[in-house]
Amino acid sequence: MVSIDHVAHKVLTYIPYVLVLIDLRYEGVKCGRDGSVDNHMEMGKKLLAAGQLADALSHFHAAVDGDSKNYMAYYRRATVFLAMGKSKSALPDLSRVIELKPDFKSARLQRGNLLLKQGGLDEAERDFKTVLNSSPSDREEGEAKSQLTKSDEMQRLVAQAHRSYSSQDYVTAAAQLDTIIETCVWDVTSREMRAECFIEMGEMGKAVSDLKAASKLKNDNTQAFYKLSIIYYSLGDHEMSLIEVRECLKLDPEHKQCYSHYKQVKKLNKQIRSAEELIQEQRYEEAVSKYEAVMKTEPNVHRLSLLAKERMCHALAQGQQASRAVSVCGEVLKSDPENVNVLKDRAEAYIQEEQYEEAIQDYETASKHSENDRQVKEGLEKAQRLLKQSHKRDYYKILGVKRNAQKKEITKAYRKLAQQWHPDNFHKPEEKKKAEKKFIDIAQAKEVLTDPEMRTKFDQGEDPMDPESQQGRPHHQHFHQGYQGFNPFGSGPFNFKFNHN
Repeated sequence: MVSIDHVAHKVLTYIPYVLVLIDLRYEGVKCGRDGSVDNHMEMGKKLLAAGQLADALSHFHAAVDGDSKNYMAYYRRATVFLAMGKSKSALPDLSRVIELKPDFKSARLQRGNLLLKQGGLDEAERDFKTVLNSSPSDREEGEAKSQLTKSDEMQRLVAQAHRSYSSQDYVTAAAQLDTIIETCVWDVTSREMRAECFIEMGEMGKAVSDLKAASKLKNDNTQAFYKLSIIYYSLGDHEMSLIEVRECLKLDPEHKQCYSHYKQVKKLNKQIRSAEELIQEQRYEEAVSKYEAVMKTEPNVHRLSLLAKERMCHALAQGQQASRAVSVCGEVLKSDPENVNVLKDRAEAYIQEEQYEEAIQDYETASKHSENDRQVKEGLEKAQRLLKQSHKRDYYKILGVKRNAQKKEITKAYRKLAQQWHPDNFHKPEEKKKAEKKFIDIAQAKEVLTDPEMRTKFDQGEDPMDPESQQGRPHHQHFHQGYQGFNPFGSGPFNFKFNHN
């Protein structure tokens, strides 16, 4: 048993539709000879009043099936459709009501209102005029006059918008269409025209919003899906472009424009996914080649070229191809100077090139646009430490190797320099003293750069051989104290032997 309070609450919730029911003057009309139709009608009314729309709809479906000429069953079903927000389904039922009962003014008002919202202005005007010419009640007359005035105003605005659009005054046309759509909220034609205005104005986000609405308001709207796919493609969003063009082909597999575009987007999407998998697998050189193929597949869309170069910048930086990374990253930043990801990648490449001031500048710029980015904060601190360190002792420079040098390369450089600067090669006191210092620096550089833990510390801006930077760090302080007694020359004549490790 439905409680009175519950029914009252639902009446308030669906008051526009309940008022329609209250206004009906045909409550006593016989609903068909079959008593089951009456039962479905009564049960549907109760469920509608209780807000149980799906159940009410089922009963009104049954009533219509039981008596195809029962105009009240169609009207009640239309009322449920409206309550469910299914105006497209309500409209045919209201038209059927008017066909069966031409003097049913409430149905005409409802249909006129729907037609007005859908942009069917001529048809809406006819419904409102018919109501006014058929002895309406005061309420019906007031509503019909009000809506007829709106319809006339919309017709005037539509004509103005078309003139503005034809003269390529897209800003004015869009403003006029804004006003139209406030009233004609389901008008597909106005939304599509406004989308075209937004495209011409370069406001692609707004165009997408209108086209998405148009694709839902109009059945089989392949053109809306095609335009959405093209817009996303132009914005560099290849995945959304692929989704929208597939929707077009679902509606029409033979659609020439959509099929041609689909093949292009599918190929591009496959290449980009493959490139990203290569980056994940740290196969950076192959990823760069794959993104170069992307730019050949689509050389004319600027956003897609930028996307490819952005990811190439990242792969090159990660692959320790610093010089090329700086160049490619710079190309992206000319068009997109606030791109935080590219700024971070170029900063990392600058660090690899030992251009610490440039790295600091990129990290500081990135920080302005992404204040809470942990990578930016840590990268900036690292670059600042390395800049400070560069004014002191640089073990990479001492051995003449790059920062990404492998252990074998470091050992080879060490042996060559140790032979060159061995103090036994020098006889003058001043030269020998200089060689001794140089020789110790070379040995310390080799020691730090061939020890993974010490090298990591050094790469982070700390010198494991510097007592000041190691204060409060027991492990490396212990190492340094042990190294202070290092004498590569032995205790007499130099008996140095190269360590082959």
